[in-house]
Amino acid sequence: MISGTSELADFVTESTKRFDNDSDAQQQLATTLPLSSIKQDDFDAVFYPGGHGPLWDLTKNTDSIELIEAFLQAHKAVATVCHATAVLLNVKDASGDYVVKGKAIAGFTNSEEDAVQLTDIVPFLLEDELIKRGADYQKTADWQAFAVQDGLLISGQNPASSELAAQKLLAHLSA
Repeated sequence: MISGTSELADFVTESTKRFDNDSDAQQQLATTLPLSSIKQDDFDAVFYPGGHGPLWDLTKNTDSIELIEAFLQAHKAVATVCHATAVLLNVKDASGDYVVKGKAIAGFTNSEEDAVQLTDIVPFLLEDELIKRGADYQKTADWQAFAVQDGLLISGQNPASSELAAQKLLAHLSA
């Protein structure tokens, strides 16, 4: 399901237009598997797209946390963009540390959240939470494309960063 704000002119890109005109891609999205049935053995990497939903739905979701931990333990890349970087907040490594600790990580900024006037609506500010968990939080100017890779973690700042994060993931997979 696409939220109403996702269809506003400010958020429409050539990629979203391509998706809107691709009935096969829409059918694949409409018939996705439950997260609990996804196994890292079946995939080379995982990519979590943005949107505000992960702040509520995936931050504490044990299926998601366990899946990400399994990917990282198998030395497979995990990519996120925008608010989806929240999926990393409660993921831990084998020693019990947050996987973002000491890692270059990007995600939706406090100033971008303020610009969309949702600071008082979201359950937490992603930038603040990443910093609290010891991430080397990195960002660029609001609404500019920016993505970083630190080992197996690839993260993009905002919707404009989706393609850049995906390109970094594809480059990692082909290396």
